[in-house]
Amino acid sequence: MTARLLDGAALGREIRAEVADRVRELAGSGRVPGLAVVLVGEDPASQVYVRSKGKACGEAGMHSETIRLPATASEGELLAVIDRLNADPAIHGMLVQLPLPRQINSEKVLRRIDPAKDVDGFHPVNVGKLVLGDPTAFRPATPYGVQQMLVRSGIETKGAHAVIVGRSTIVGRPMANLLMQDGPGGNATVTVCHSRSRDLPGITRTADILIVAIGKPEFVTGDMVQPGAVVVDVGINRVDDAASPRGYRLAGDVAFAEVAERASAITPVPGGVGPMTIAMLLRNTLQAMEQADAR
Repeated sequence: MTARLLDGAALGREIRAEVADRVRELAGSGRVPGLAVVLVGEDPASQVYVRSKGKACGEAGMHSETIRLPATASEGELLAVIDRLNADPAIHGMLVQLPLPRQINSEKVLRRIDPAKDVDGFHPVNVGKLVLGDPTAFRPATPYGVQQMLVRSGIETKGAHAVIVGRSTIVGRPMANLLMQDGPGGNATVTVCHSRSRDLPGITRTADILIVAIGKPEFVTGDMVQPGAVVVDVGINRVDDAASPRGYRLAGDVAFAEVAERASAITPVPGGVGPMTIAMLLRNTLQAMEQADAR
């Protein structure tokens, strides 16, 4: 068996085109969705991600604002920026790029963001709405992107056993909530595994849909996957590789080559979940503006 590739880049372009079409419709009445991204420090990966978000906003016809603060910025300075963006009617969605420097309390920062502008879906209000199945919740972009990938790829979740490896508040837990809910991309039976789970390979081999998000390169191997499973690799890791001109290569949390021989469908790294994350962030920003207009 050779797995079908789930092309997140193509699906992400499809969703971004849909968002852009809607933005053009709204522009006729003078309304433009606005997204603000706050970056503290010089983390290289965060800088790349923030640039990608800004470019995607521009291509979709959205207003984009990037606020950069030095790594030495105080918690008070960052909170003042958030307060300004909360009050800015041109900004409908806002996110603070993580991780933050040690002197800043991330939880305090995330709770300061207006839940109506929390397009990352990390504020407790949006977390609670997601658990309740409230359609006004902002769904965290990565698990939301995974769900949309499954739906748009024709992969049935209803009645399927979905196993999630990783229980983070960014991916694992919201992913479980999305898959359990009633509707397209939901109605699955969900098992969440973590570092204390016993017999992890025995659990993953029961999965019809296996979603891996633990940040350990090539952790899930072929013998951990049942034949015909759908495998979604959320991880992206730098692995030293002397043969590469850059001195490293990118790898997911799944040993791609051997798992692809057993799975029916699999996401590549890169080009899988990553492009879906940015697409769903734009979709959340559009949702934020539409909900603000309805209030």
